[in-house]
Amino acid sequence: MPSALVILSEGAEEMETVISIDVLRRANIDVTVAGLTGTEPVLCSRNVKIVPDTSLGEVVKQSYDVVVCPGGAKGAQNLCESAEVGKLLKDQFDGKRVVAAVCAAPTALASHKICSGMKVTSHPSVKDKMVSAGYKYSEDRVVEDGNLITSRGPGTTFEFALKIVEKLVGAEKAESLIGPMLVKT
Repeated sequence: MPSALVILSEGAEEMETVISIDVLRRANIDVTVAGLTGTEPVLCSRNVKIVPDTSLGEVVKQSYDVVVCPGGAKGAQNLCESAEVGKLLKDQFDGKRVVAAVCAAPTALASHKICSGMKVTSHPSVKDKMVSAGYKYSEDRVVEDGNLITSRGPGTTFEFALKIVEKLVGAEKAESLIGPMLVKT
């Protein structure tokens, strides 16, 4: 069974977090939600609290098929400032495993100097940071470049999560989820 690690930090965007987790679990991907600073409930950007399964410190040495970074301005900033996240993302990318970031979270790639020169997208508010860090920027809703998947924000999260499913378990499985969820494509 493919595995996913979703990093949950204070200020993360709720929709990007929950939709990603839900869609991946519907695809029978084993999802672990790891709190950046521990196992206490995490206050997200719109005051929704989400309880992580474990702490990042407990699982950081494990291997996952994909590491997912939800955005949210404050959540992304926390990812940018965490050396542990930087090491995890670098190891993930160097190990030729999938890294996926949505909204402002691609800035963590820039902050930790990972995947520079690759094609990405992000929330429009952080476009200049991504361009100045040397990324090839796209306005597409979801961008896949090798083992890097990026997306623009809450409204693109279903497409983002489905792209991860497609990458890990195939297009047929991703397509099979669209109808039951009534996702407009």
